[in-house]
Amino acid sequence: MALRGEVLDKFSQLITTALGLVAALAWNTAIQNLFDSVFGEAGARLAGQFLYATLITIVVIFATIAVSRAAERTKRAEEEQHGEGEPEG
Repeated sequence: MALRGEVLDKFSQLITTALGLVAALAWNTAIQNLFDSVFGEAGARLAGQFLYATLITIVVIFATIAVSRAAERTKRAEEEQHGEGEPEG
């Protein structure tokens, strides 16, 4: 039974990662098209790509920090909840 649960857990992680990649690629295309329309296709294309890469990197850094903090808070809350229900011994 434990193996089945572990396989389902890994499968769930893989599906979630794959769907996240699909969403990221869709956003990537949309944002690149936005930059093309703002900066023009030929003019400042390289500068636009560097600006795009910089902005995306900054967004990813802050999103990663926010998700890590939320996960840590959730983990602590679950540990406190499980700790309160156990009898002292």
